[in-house]
Amino acid sequence: MTTISTQPIAGQKPGTSGLRKKTPVFMGKHYLENFVQAIFDVVGAAGKTFVLGGDGRYFNDTAAQVILRMAAANGAARVIIGQGAILSTPAASHLIRLNKTDGGIIMSASHNPGGPNEDFGVKFNMSNGGPAPEGVTEAMYKRTTEIAQYHTLETADIDLSKIGRTAVRDMIVDVVDPVADYATLMESLFDFPAISAMFRGGFRMRMDSMCAVTGPYAVEILEKRLGAAAGTCVNATPLPDFGGMHPDPNPTWAKALMDEMFGANAPDFGAASDGDGDRNMVVGAGAYVSPSDSLAVLAANAHLAPGYKAGLKGIARSMPTSAAADRVAASLGIESYETPTGWKFFGNLLDAGRATICGEESFGTGSDHVREKDGLWAILLWLNILAARNQSVAAILAEHWAKFGRNYYSRHDFEAIASDKADAMMAALRGSLPGLPGKVLEGLTVQAADDFAYTDPVDGSVSKAQGVRILFADGSRIVLRLSGTGTEGATLRLYLERYAAGPDGLDLDPQAALAPVIRAAHALAQIESHTGRVAPDVIT
Repeated sequence: MTTISTQPIAGQKPGTSGLRKKTPVFMGKHYLENFVQAIFDVVGAAGKTFVLGGDGRYFNDTAAQVILRMAAANGAARVIIGQGAILSTPAASHLIRLNKTDGGIIMSASHNPGGPNEDFGVKFNMSNGGPAPEGVTEAMYKRTTEIAQYHTLETADIDLSKIGRTAVRDMIVDVVDPVADYATLMESLFDFPAISAMFRGGFRMRMDSMCAVTGPYAVEILEKRLGAAAGTCVNATPLPDFGGMHPDPNPTWAKALMDEMFGANAPDFGAASDGDGDRNMVVGAGAYVSPSDSLAVLAANAHLAPGYKAGLKGIARSMPTSAAADRVAASLGIESYETPTGWKFFGNLLDAGRATICGEESFGTGSDHVREKDGLWAILLWLNILAARNQSVAAILAEHWAKFGRNYYSRHDFEAIASDKADAMMAALRGSLPGLPGKVLEGLTVQAADDFAYTDPVDGSVSKAQGVRILFADGSRIVLRLSGTGTEGATLRLYLERYAAGPDGLDLDPQAALAPVIRAAHALAQIESHTGRVAPDVIT
Protein backbone atom coordinates (compact mmCIF):
# COMPACT_ATOMS: atom_id res chain seq x y z
CA MET A 1 0.00 0.00 0.00
CA THR A 2 1.17 3.49 -0.83
CA THR A 3 0.04 6.47 1.25
CA ILE A 4 0.26 9.73 -0.63
CA SER A 5 0.19 13.07 1.12
CA THR A 6 -2.19 15.61 -0.32
CA GLN A 7 -3.85 18.90 0.43
CA PRO A 8 -7.58 19.41 0.97
CA ILE A 9 -9.34 20.54 -2.16
CA ALA A 10 -12.12 23.05 -1.60
CA GLY A 11 -15.33 22.86 -3.50
CA GLN A 12 -15.72 19.08 -3.57
CA LYS A 13 -19.28 19.26 -2.29
CA PRO A 14 -21.47 16.43 -3.58
CA GLY A 15 -25.23 16.37 -3.69
CA THR A 16 -27.39 13.26 -3.78
CA SER A 17 -26.58 13.12 -7.50
CA GLY A 18 -22.90 12.99 -6.60
CA LEU A 19 -19.98 15.26 -7.28
CA ARG A 20 -20.00 16.73 -10.79
CA LYS A 21 -17.27 18.83 -12.33
CA LYS A 22 -15.66 19.35 -15.69
CA THR A 23 -13.60 16.33 -16.70
CA PRO A 24 -10.24 18.19 -16.59
CA VAL A 25 -10.95 19.00 -12.93
CA PHE A 26 -11.36 15.31 -12.08
CA MET A 27 -8.21 14.57 -14.08
CA GLY A 28 -6.24 17.12 -12.08
CA LYS A 29 -3.59 16.06 -9.60
CA HIS A 30 -5.09 14.21 -6.61
CA TYR A 31 -8.65 15.47 -7.27
CA LEU A 32 -10.41 12.17 -7.95
CA GLU A 33 -8.27 10.43 -5.34
CA ASN A 34 -9.18 12.97 -2.66
CA PHE A 35 -12.88 12.48 -3.19
CA VAL A 36 -12.69 8.68 -3.39
CA GLN A 37 -10.66 8.58 -0.18
CA ALA A 38 -13.25 10.80 1.47
CA ILE A 39 -15.92 8.26 0.45
CA PHE A 40 -13.96 5.38 1.99
CA ASP A 41 -13.14 7.39 5.11
CA VAL A 42 -16.84 8.09 5.69
CA VAL A 43 -18.46 4.74 4.80
CA GLY A 44 -15.50 2.50 5.64
CA ALA A 45 -13.94 -0.01 3.26
CA ALA A 46 -12.18 -2.70 5.30
CA GLY A 47 -13.73 -6.11 4.65
CA LYS A 48 -16.57 -4.64 2.57
CA THR A 49 -17.96 -5.40 -0.89
CA PHE A 50 -18.80 -2.69 -3.39
CA VAL A 51 -20.25 -2.40 -6.88
CA LEU A 52 -18.40 -0.19 -9.38
CA GLY A 53 -19.35 0.99 -12.86
CA GLY A 54 -20.18 3.98 -14.96
CA ASP A 55 -21.80 5.28 -18.10
CA GLY A 56 -18.72 4.99 -20.31
CA ARG A 57 -18.10 8.70 -20.69
CA TYR A 58 -14.58 10.06 -21.18
CA PHE A 59 -12.26 9.20 -18.24
CA ASN A 60 -14.61 6.40 -17.08
CA ASP A 61 -12.07 3.62 -17.74
CA THR A 62 -9.13 5.46 -16.13
CA ALA A 63 -11.15 6.47 -13.08
CA ALA A 64 -12.27 2.86 -12.58
CA GLN A 65 -8.65 1.71 -12.30
CA VAL A 66 -7.89 4.46 -9.77
CA ILE A 67 -10.91 3.48 -7.67
CA LEU A 68 -10.04 -0.24 -7.79
CA ARG A 69 -6.51 0.40 -6.54
CA MET A 70 -7.78 2.66 -3.78
CA ALA A 71 -10.47 0.17 -2.72
CA ALA A 72 -7.82 -2.53 -2.38
CA ALA A 73 -5.47 -0.22 -0.48
CA ASN A 74 -8.29 0.69 1.91
CA GLY A 75 -8.94 -2.98 2.68
CA ALA A 76 -12.06 -3.75 0.62
CA ALA A 77 -12.71 -7.48 0.30
CA ARG A 78 -14.42 -7.49 -3.10
CA VAL A 79 -15.51 -5.22 -5.94
CA ILE A 80 -18.13 -6.24 -8.51
CA ILE A 81 -17.55 -4.22 -11.68
CA GLY A 82 -19.30 -4.18 -15.02
CA GLN A 83 -17.33 -5.40 -18.02
CA GLY A 84 -15.42 -2.48 -19.48
CA ALA A 85 -16.28 -0.52 -16.28
CA ILE A 86 -19.79 -0.10 -17.72
CA LEU A 87 -23.01 -0.15 -15.67
CA SER A 88 -26.17 1.85 -16.07
CA THR A 89 -27.22 3.53 -12.84
CA PRO A 90 -30.35 1.34 -12.38
CA ALA A 91 -28.30 -1.79 -13.18
CA ALA A 92 -25.76 -0.75 -10.55
CA SER A 93 -28.56 -0.29 -8.03
CA HIS A 94 -29.86 -3.77 -8.87
CA LEU A 95 -26.41 -5.37 -8.47
CA ILE A 96 -26.00 -3.72 -5.06
CA ARG A 97 -29.33 -5.16 -3.94
CA LEU A 98 -28.96 -8.55 -5.64
CA ASN A 99 -25.52 -9.18 -4.14
CA LYS A 100 -26.31 -7.53 -0.81
CA THR A 101 -23.18 -5.41 -1.05
CA ASP A 102 -22.18 -2.54 1.21
CA GLY A 103 -22.90 0.02 -1.50
CA GLY A 104 -21.45 1.11 -4.80
CA ILE A 105 -19.57 3.84 -6.62
CA ILE A 106 -21.14 5.08 -9.84
CA MET A 107 -19.15 7.15 -12.33
CA SER A 108 -21.54 9.40 -14.22
CA ALA A 109 -22.72 12.94 -14.74
CA SER A 110 -26.14 11.61 -15.73
CA HIS A 111 -27.65 13.51 -18.68
CA ASN A 112 -24.81 16.05 -18.97
CA PRO A 113 -22.53 15.99 -22.05
CA GLY A 114 -19.35 13.93 -21.94
CA GLY A 115 -15.88 14.36 -23.46
CA PRO A 116 -12.39 15.67 -22.64
CA ASN A 117 -13.75 19.14 -21.85
CA GLU A 118 -17.26 18.21 -20.76
CA ASP A 119 -18.61 16.68 -17.56
CA PHE A 120 -17.70 13.83 -15.24
CA GLY A 121 -19.13 12.71 -11.93
CA VAL A 122 -18.81 10.25 -9.05
CA LYS A 123 -21.46 9.29 -6.53
CA PHE A 124 -21.90 6.73 -3.78
CA ASN A 125 -24.99 4.56 -3.43
CA MET A 126 -25.89 2.92 -0.13
CA SER A 127 -26.54 -0.75 0.59
CA ASN A 128 -30.22 -0.35 -0.34
CA GLY A 129 -29.10 0.61 -3.85
CA GLY A 130 -30.14 4.24 -3.50
CA PRO A 131 -28.16 7.50 -3.47
CA ALA A 132 -26.38 8.44 -0.27
CA PRO A 133 -28.55 10.64 1.96
CA GLU A 134 -27.65 14.21 2.74
CA GLY A 135 -26.03 13.37 6.07
CA VAL A 136 -23.58 11.05 4.33
CA THR A 137 -22.78 13.42 1.48
CA GLU A 138 -22.23 16.25 3.95
CA ALA A 139 -19.79 14.05 5.87
CA MET A 140 -17.95 13.32 2.62
CA TYR A 141 -17.73 17.01 1.84
CA LYS A 142 -16.41 17.77 5.32
CA ARG A 143 -13.79 15.07 4.89
CA THR A 144 -12.58 16.59 1.59
CA THR A 145 -11.87 19.86 3.39
CA GLU A 146 -9.54 18.23 5.91
CA ILE A 147 -8.02 15.24 4.12
CA ALA A 148 -4.23 14.98 4.32
CA GLN A 149 -3.53 11.66 2.59
CA TYR A 150 -5.00 8.90 0.49
CA HIS A 151 -4.18 5.21 0.08
CA THR A 152 -3.52 3.44 -3.19
CA LEU A 153 -1.50 0.60 -4.71
CA GLU A 154 1.12 0.65 -7.39
CA THR A 155 -0.13 -2.17 -9.62
CA ALA A 156 -0.82 -2.81 -13.28
CA ASP A 157 -4.28 -2.09 -14.61
CA ILE A 158 -6.86 -4.85 -14.24
CA ASP A 159 -8.14 -6.27 -17.54
CA LEU A 160 -11.77 -5.21 -17.42
CA SER A 161 -12.54 -6.41 -20.95
CA LYS A 162 -13.04 -10.04 -19.90
CA ILE A 163 -15.72 -11.44 -17.61
CA GLY A 164 -14.26 -13.37 -14.72
CA ARG A 165 -12.57 -13.18 -11.34
CA THR A 166 -9.16 -11.70 -10.67
CA ALA A 167 -7.55 -9.84 -7.79
CA VAL A 168 -5.83 -6.66 -6.80
CA ARG A 169 -3.54 -7.86 -4.04
CA ASP A 170 -5.95 -9.26 -1.40
CA MET A 171 -9.12 -7.81 -2.95
CA ILE A 172 -11.29 -9.95 -5.27
CA VAL A 173 -12.43 -8.25 -8.47
CA ASP A 174 -15.42 -9.81 -10.22
CA VAL A 175 -15.90 -8.50 -13.76
CA VAL A 176 -19.51 -9.24 -14.67
CA ASP A 177 -21.78 -8.92 -17.67
CA PRO A 178 -23.28 -5.45 -17.10
CA VAL A 179 -26.58 -6.37 -18.78
CA ALA A 180 -27.47 -9.97 -17.85
CA ASP A 181 -28.75 -9.61 -14.28
CA TYR A 182 -30.66 -6.44 -15.12
CA ALA A 183 -32.29 -8.04 -18.17
CA THR A 184 -33.35 -11.02 -16.07
CA LEU A 185 -34.95 -8.66 -13.56
CA MET A 186 -36.91 -6.96 -16.34
CA GLU A 187 -38.09 -10.35 -17.62
CA SER A 188 -39.46 -11.11 -14.15
CA LEU A 189 -41.52 -7.90 -14.07
CA PHE A 190 -43.04 -7.73 -17.55
CA ASP A 191 -45.00 -9.97 -19.90
CA PHE A 192 -42.24 -10.67 -22.39
CA PRO A 193 -44.32 -13.22 -24.39
CA ALA A 194 -47.10 -10.64 -24.94
CA ILE A 195 -44.63 -7.93 -25.96
CA SER A 196 -42.84 -10.36 -28.27
CA ALA A 197 -46.15 -11.27 -29.90
CA MET A 198 -46.85 -7.58 -30.46
CA PHE A 199 -43.52 -7.18 -32.26
CA ARG A 200 -44.18 -10.30 -34.35
CA GLY A 201 -47.52 -8.79 -35.32
CA GLY A 202 -45.78 -5.85 -37.01
CA PHE A 203 -45.47 -3.36 -34.16
CA ARG A 204 -42.65 -0.93 -34.95
CA MET A 205 -40.49 0.93 -32.46
CA ARG A 206 -37.52 3.28 -32.43
CA MET A 207 -35.24 3.28 -29.38
CA ASP A 208 -32.62 6.04 -29.27
CA SER A 209 -29.94 5.44 -26.63
CA MET A 210 -28.15 8.67 -27.61
CA CYS A 211 -24.73 6.93 -27.84
CA ALA A 212 -24.94 6.38 -24.08
CA VAL A 213 -25.01 3.49 -21.65
CA THR A 214 -28.52 2.14 -22.33
CA GLY A 215 -27.54 0.95 -25.82
CA PRO A 216 -26.30 -2.55 -24.87
CA TYR A 217 -29.25 -3.04 -22.52
CA ALA A 218 -31.76 -1.99 -25.19
CA VAL A 219 -30.24 -4.22 -27.87
CA GLU A 220 -30.20 -7.25 -25.55
CA ILE A 221 -33.72 -6.80 -24.23
CA LEU A 222 -35.63 -5.27 -27.15
CA GLU A 223 -33.97 -6.90 -30.14
CA LYS A 224 -32.58 -10.16 -28.74
CA ARG A 225 -35.06 -11.16 -26.01
CA LEU A 226 -38.25 -9.50 -27.28
CA GLY A 227 -37.64 -9.89 -31.00
CA ALA A 228 -37.91 -6.29 -32.14
CA ALA A 229 -36.56 -5.85 -35.65
CA ALA A 230 -32.81 -5.45 -36.06
CA GLY A 231 -32.05 -1.74 -36.16
CA THR A 232 -34.88 -0.85 -33.77
CA CYS A 233 -32.17 0.43 -31.40
CA VAL A 234 -30.23 3.38 -32.79
CA ASN A 235 -27.21 5.18 -31.36
CA ALA A 236 -26.75 2.00 -29.33
CA THR A 237 -22.94 2.01 -28.92
CA PRO A 238 -21.81 3.97 -25.84
CA LEU A 239 -19.17 6.51 -26.82
CA PRO A 240 -16.86 8.55 -24.54
CA ASP A 241 -18.30 11.80 -25.91
CA PHE A 242 -21.79 10.40 -26.60
CA GLY A 243 -21.13 10.98 -30.27
CA GLY A 244 -21.25 14.72 -29.65
CA MET A 245 -24.84 14.39 -28.44
CA HIS A 246 -26.34 15.95 -25.36
CA PRO A 247 -27.65 12.72 -23.79
CA ASP A 248 -30.75 14.25 -22.23
CA PRO A 249 -33.94 12.56 -23.50
CA ASN A 250 -36.27 15.45 -24.16
CA PRO A 251 -37.83 16.91 -27.31
CA THR A 252 -35.00 19.41 -27.72
CA TRP A 253 -32.02 17.08 -27.51
CA ALA A 254 -33.75 14.03 -28.99
CA LYS A 255 -34.98 16.05 -31.98
CA ALA A 256 -34.17 13.34 -34.55
CA LEU A 257 -36.45 10.92 -32.72
CA MET A 258 -39.20 13.52 -32.42
CA ASP A 259 -38.99 14.33 -36.12
CA GLU A 260 -39.34 10.65 -36.97
CA MET A 261 -42.25 10.11 -34.58
CA PHE A 262 -44.14 13.06 -36.06
CA GLY A 263 -43.21 12.17 -39.64
CA ALA A 264 -45.22 10.55 -42.41
CA ASN A 265 -44.09 6.97 -41.70
CA ALA A 266 -43.76 7.13 -37.94
CA PRO A 267 -43.22 3.92 -35.94
CA ASP A 268 -45.87 2.96 -33.39
CA PHE A 269 -43.69 3.83 -30.43
CA GLY A 270 -40.53 5.79 -29.77
CA ALA A 271 -38.30 6.12 -26.73
CA ALA A 272 -34.99 7.60 -25.64
CA SER A 273 -32.77 7.30 -22.60
CA ASP A 274 -30.01 9.41 -21.11
CA GLY A 275 -26.30 9.22 -20.32
CA ASP A 276 -26.49 6.78 -17.41
CA GLY A 277 -29.80 5.11 -18.24
CA ASP A 278 -32.01 6.42 -15.46
CA ARG A 279 -34.19 8.80 -17.51
CA ASN A 280 -36.62 8.21 -20.33
CA MET A 281 -38.75 9.94 -22.93
CA VAL A 282 -41.66 8.12 -24.57
CA VAL A 283 -43.62 9.22 -27.62
CA GLY A 284 -46.22 7.62 -29.84
CA ALA A 285 -46.86 8.25 -33.51
CA GLY A 286 -47.74 11.95 -33.48
CA ALA A 287 -48.23 11.89 -29.70
CA TYR A 288 -45.65 13.22 -27.25
CA VAL A 289 -46.07 12.01 -23.66
CA SER A 290 -44.96 14.46 -20.99
CA PRO A 291 -43.11 12.87 -18.05
CA SER A 292 -45.93 13.88 -15.69
CA ASP A 293 -48.54 12.23 -17.91
CA SER A 294 -46.29 9.20 -18.33
CA LEU A 295 -46.12 8.70 -14.57
CA ALA A 296 -49.91 8.95 -14.29
CA VAL A 297 -50.58 6.55 -17.18
CA LEU A 298 -48.03 4.02 -15.91
CA ALA A 299 -49.53 4.12 -12.43
CA ALA A 300 -53.09 3.72 -13.75
CA ASN A 301 -52.12 0.71 -15.86
CA ALA A 302 -49.29 -0.93 -13.90
CA HIS A 303 -51.52 -3.83 -12.88
CA LEU A 304 -51.37 -5.06 -16.48
CA ALA A 305 -47.73 -6.09 -15.94
CA PRO A 306 -47.08 -9.33 -13.99
CA GLY A 307 -44.76 -7.66 -11.52
CA TYR A 308 -47.49 -5.24 -10.43
CA LYS A 309 -50.64 -7.33 -10.79
CA ALA A 310 -51.26 -7.15 -7.03
CA GLY A 311 -51.67 -3.39 -7.28
CA LEU A 312 -49.72 -0.42 -5.96
CA LYS A 313 -49.00 0.51 -2.36
CA GLY A 314 -48.76 4.20 -3.15
CA ILE A 315 -47.62 6.72 -5.75
CA ALA A 316 -44.98 9.37 -5.11
CA ARG A 317 -44.05 12.36 -7.24
CA SER A 318 -41.61 15.20 -6.84
CA MET A 319 -43.17 18.55 -5.98
CA PRO A 320 -42.52 20.14 -9.42
CA THR A 321 -44.22 17.19 -11.16
CA SER A 322 -47.85 17.74 -12.16
CA ALA A 323 -50.69 16.55 -9.95
CA ALA A 324 -51.93 14.09 -12.62
CA ALA A 325 -50.63 11.10 -10.64
CA ASP A 326 -52.49 12.31 -7.51
CA ARG A 327 -55.77 11.86 -9.37
CA VAL A 328 -54.83 8.28 -10.22
CA ALA A 329 -53.91 7.54 -6.61
CA ALA A 330 -57.26 8.91 -5.43
CA SER A 331 -59.14 6.71 -7.91
CA LEU A 332 -57.20 3.64 -6.73
CA GLY A 333 -57.76 4.48 -3.07
CA ILE A 334 -54.04 4.57 -2.28
CA GLU A 335 -51.73 7.18 -0.80
CA SER A 336 -50.05 9.85 -2.90
CA TYR A 337 -46.90 11.66 -1.80
CA GLU A 338 -45.44 15.00 -2.89
CA THR A 339 -41.73 15.10 -2.12
CA PRO A 340 -38.81 17.43 -2.81
CA THR A 341 -36.78 16.75 -5.93
CA GLY A 342 -34.27 13.95 -5.33
CA TRP A 343 -34.62 10.17 -5.51
CA LYS A 344 -33.53 9.74 -1.88
CA PHE A 345 -36.99 10.91 -0.75
CA PHE A 346 -38.61 8.21 -2.85
CA GLY A 347 -36.13 5.68 -1.47
CA ASN A 348 -37.45 6.19 2.07
CA LEU A 349 -41.03 5.59 0.91
CA LEU A 350 -40.04 2.55 -1.15
CA ASP A 351 -37.99 1.00 1.66
CA ALA A 352 -40.90 1.51 4.05
CA GLY A 353 -43.37 -0.14 1.66
CA ARG A 354 -45.46 3.01 1.36
CA ALA A 355 -45.03 3.56 -2.39
CA THR A 356 -44.54 1.34 -5.41
CA ILE A 357 -44.17 3.76 -8.34
CA CYS A 358 -42.40 7.12 -8.27
CA GLY A 359 -41.68 9.82 -10.79
CA GLU A 360 -40.12 13.19 -11.48
CA GLU A 361 -41.03 15.64 -14.21
CA SER A 362 -37.38 15.58 -15.32
CA PHE A 363 -37.95 12.38 -17.29
CA GLY A 364 -37.28 10.08 -14.33
CA THR A 365 -39.64 7.23 -13.44
CA GLY A 366 -39.14 4.09 -11.37
CA SER A 367 -40.55 1.59 -8.93
CA ASP A 368 -39.59 -0.52 -5.94
CA HIS A 369 -37.55 -2.95 -8.10
CA VAL A 370 -34.44 -0.76 -7.57
CA ARG A 371 -33.69 2.45 -5.69
CA GLU A 372 -32.95 4.66 -8.67
CA LYS A 373 -35.09 5.96 -11.47
CA ASP A 374 -34.94 3.57 -14.42
CA GLY A 375 -35.38 4.65 -18.02
CA LEU A 376 -35.58 1.25 -19.69
CA TRP A 377 -37.96 -0.04 -17.01
CA ALA A 378 -40.42 2.76 -17.85
CA ILE A 379 -40.12 2.01 -21.57
CA LEU A 380 -40.79 -1.69 -20.98
CA LEU A 381 -43.82 -0.94 -18.80
CA TRP A 382 -45.20 1.22 -21.62
CA LEU A 383 -44.66 -1.68 -24.04
CA ASN A 384 -46.42 -4.06 -21.65
CA ILE A 385 -49.39 -1.68 -21.44
CA LEU A 386 -49.53 -1.26 -25.23
CA ALA A 387 -49.48 -5.04 -25.68
CA ALA A 388 -52.19 -5.61 -23.07
CA ARG A 389 -54.52 -2.84 -24.26
CA ASN A 390 -53.87 -3.18 -28.00
CA GLN A 391 -54.24 0.56 -28.44
CA SER A 392 -52.01 3.34 -29.69
CA VAL A 393 -50.21 5.74 -27.37
CA ALA A 394 -52.54 8.53 -28.55
CA ALA A 395 -55.64 6.47 -27.78
CA ILE A 396 -54.39 5.58 -24.30
CA LEU A 397 -53.67 9.23 -23.54
CA ALA A 398 -57.09 10.31 -24.82
CA GLU A 399 -58.89 7.76 -22.63
CA HIS A 400 -56.78 8.72 -19.63
CA TRP A 401 -57.60 12.42 -20.01
CA ALA A 402 -61.28 11.68 -20.56
CA LYS A 403 -61.37 9.82 -17.25
CA PHE A 404 -59.08 11.98 -15.10
CA GLY A 405 -58.95 15.34 -16.85
CA ARG A 406 -55.75 16.80 -18.26
CA ASN A 407 -52.98 18.56 -16.39
CA TYR A 408 -51.39 20.71 -19.08
CA TYR A 409 -47.78 20.92 -18.09
CA SER A 410 -44.43 22.24 -19.29
CA ARG A 411 -40.98 22.99 -17.95
CA HIS A 412 -38.97 25.98 -19.19
CA ASP A 413 -35.23 25.84 -18.50
CA PHE A 414 -33.09 28.97 -18.47
CA GLU A 415 -29.55 27.57 -18.47
CA ALA A 416 -26.14 28.89 -17.35
CA ILE A 417 -27.47 31.98 -15.58
CA ALA A 418 -24.90 33.79 -13.46
CA SER A 419 -25.39 32.30 -10.01
CA ASP A 420 -25.53 35.66 -8.23
CA LYS A 421 -28.30 36.87 -10.54
CA ALA A 422 -30.28 33.67 -10.14
CA ASP A 423 -29.94 33.80 -6.36
CA ALA A 424 -31.03 37.46 -6.28
CA MET A 425 -34.12 36.68 -8.35
CA MET A 426 -35.16 33.83 -6.07
CA ALA A 427 -34.53 35.92 -2.94
CA ALA A 428 -36.73 38.71 -4.29
CA LEU A 429 -39.46 36.24 -5.21
CA ARG A 430 -39.39 34.61 -1.78
CA GLY A 431 -39.69 38.04 -0.19
CA SER A 432 -42.83 38.77 -2.18
CA LEU A 433 -44.69 35.58 -1.23
CA PRO A 434 -46.68 36.93 1.76
CA GLY A 435 -48.34 39.58 -0.39
CA LEU A 436 -49.37 37.32 -3.28
CA PRO A 437 -52.58 35.58 -2.07
CA GLY A 438 -55.60 37.36 -3.58
CA LYS A 439 -53.58 39.01 -6.32
CA VAL A 440 -54.92 38.63 -9.88
CA LEU A 441 -52.49 38.06 -12.75
CA GLU A 442 -53.54 37.33 -16.33
CA GLY A 443 -57.03 36.55 -15.07
CA LEU A 444 -55.68 34.07 -12.52
CA THR A 445 -56.25 34.61 -8.80
CA VAL A 446 -53.42 33.58 -6.48
CA GLN A 447 -54.81 31.28 -3.82
CA ALA A 448 -51.59 30.44 -1.97
CA ALA A 449 -47.84 30.98 -2.25
CA ASP A 450 -45.04 29.30 -0.33
CA ASP A 451 -41.51 27.94 -0.35
CA PHE A 452 -42.13 24.20 -0.30
CA ALA A 453 -41.12 22.33 2.86
CA TYR A 454 -41.40 18.58 3.40
CA THR A 455 -41.54 16.46 6.50
CA ASP A 456 -40.53 12.91 5.65
CA PRO A 457 -43.29 10.55 6.85
CA VAL A 458 -40.75 7.76 7.38
CA ASP A 459 -37.83 9.31 9.26
CA GLY A 460 -39.33 12.67 10.28
CA SER A 461 -36.58 14.72 8.65
CA VAL A 462 -37.53 18.18 7.44
CA SER A 463 -36.43 19.69 4.12
CA LYS A 464 -37.02 23.41 3.65
CA ALA A 465 -36.71 25.91 0.77
CA GLN A 466 -37.34 23.27 -1.89
CA GLY A 467 -38.88 25.57 -4.46
CA VAL A 468 -41.33 28.45 -4.71
CA ARG A 469 -44.94 27.46 -5.41
CA ILE A 470 -47.65 29.82 -6.66
CA LEU A 471 -51.07 28.15 -6.53
CA PHE A 472 -54.05 29.68 -8.35
CA ALA A 473 -57.72 29.28 -7.55
CA ASP A 474 -58.49 27.36 -10.77
CA GLY A 475 -55.87 24.68 -10.06
CA SER A 476 -53.15 26.28 -12.15
CA ARG A 477 -49.69 26.32 -10.65
CA ILE A 478 -46.26 27.86 -11.06
CA VAL A 479 -43.11 26.43 -9.49
CA LEU A 480 -39.64 27.97 -9.65
CA ARG A 481 -36.43 26.43 -8.41
CA LEU A 482 -32.74 26.46 -9.18
CA SER A 483 -31.19 23.19 -10.28
CA GLY A 484 -27.77 21.99 -9.25
CA THR A 485 -27.38 19.28 -11.89
CA GLY A 486 -25.24 21.37 -14.23
CA THR A 487 -21.59 22.32 -13.87
CA GLU A 488 -21.73 25.96 -15.02
CA GLY A 489 -23.77 28.75 -13.45
CA ALA A 490 -27.33 28.07 -12.38
CA THR A 491 -30.28 26.63 -14.24
CA LEU A 492 -33.64 28.21 -13.50
CA ARG A 493 -36.40 25.67 -13.88
CA LEU A 494 -39.86 27.16 -14.36
CA TYR A 495 -42.68 24.63 -14.04
CA LEU A 496 -46.11 25.51 -15.41
CA GLU A 497 -49.39 23.66 -14.91
CA ARG A 498 -53.04 24.19 -15.77
CA TYR A 499 -55.85 21.68 -15.21
CA ALA A 500 -58.69 21.06 -17.66
CA ALA A 501 -61.51 18.78 -16.57
CA GLY A 502 -62.71 18.35 -20.16
CA PRO A 503 -64.00 17.40 -22.55
CA ASP A 504 -63.65 20.71 -24.44
CA GLY A 505 -60.28 21.60 -22.97
CA LEU A 506 -58.51 18.28 -23.50
CA ASP A 507 -57.01 18.73 -26.96
CA LEU A 508 -55.11 22.02 -26.94
CA ASP A 509 -51.48 22.77 -27.68
CA PRO A 510 -49.81 22.72 -24.24
CA GLN A 511 -47.93 26.00 -24.69
CA ALA A 512 -51.12 27.72 -25.87
CA ALA A 513 -53.12 26.27 -22.98
CA LEU A 514 -50.43 27.48 -20.56
CA ALA A 515 -49.97 30.95 -22.11
CA PRO A 516 -51.59 32.96 -19.28
CA VAL A 517 -49.68 30.95 -16.68
CA ILE A 518 -46.41 31.61 -18.54
CA ARG A 519 -47.06 35.35 -18.67
CA ALA A 520 -47.98 35.38 -14.98
CA ALA A 521 -44.76 33.57 -14.08
CA HIS A 522 -42.55 36.02 -15.96
CA ALA A 523 -44.33 38.96 -14.35
CA LEU A 524 -44.12 37.51 -10.84
CA ALA A 525 -40.48 36.50 -10.95
CA GLN A 526 -39.34 39.42 -13.14
CA ILE A 527 -37.16 36.96 -15.03
CA GLU A 528 -36.05 39.39 -17.72
CA SER A 529 -35.06 42.19 -15.36
CA HIS A 530 -33.05 39.83 -13.15
CA THR A 531 -31.42 37.63 -15.78
CA GLY A 532 -31.79 39.40 -19.12
CA ARG A 533 -33.55 36.30 -20.50
CA VAL A 534 -36.88 36.56 -22.30
CA ALA A 535 -37.14 32.98 -23.53
CA PRO A 536 -36.02 29.59 -22.17
CA ASP A 537 -33.18 27.55 -23.63
CA VAL A 538 -35.13 24.29 -23.40
CA ILE A 539 -38.88 23.64 -23.33
CA THR A 540 -40.17 20.23 -22.31
